[in-house]
Amino acid sequence: MAVPARRTSKTRKATRRSHQALVAKNLVKCSNCGEMIPPHQVCSACGFYGGKNVIKGKSK
Repeated sequence: MAVPARRTSKTRKATRRSHQALVAKNLVKCSNCGEMIPPHQVCSACGFYGGKNVIKGKSK
């Protein structure tokens, strides 16, 4: 049975886990309604993208 010969140090363990951190979502303000949305996506609140209404019926 394989067992570690030495205890894993705190530094080695933390270095191994350094890539597991969570990253916050990048949000931008919609130019039409001001809702916070992901970049390069149609606004779910007003239906605008790039200054144009692309989803009908969602306009104010």
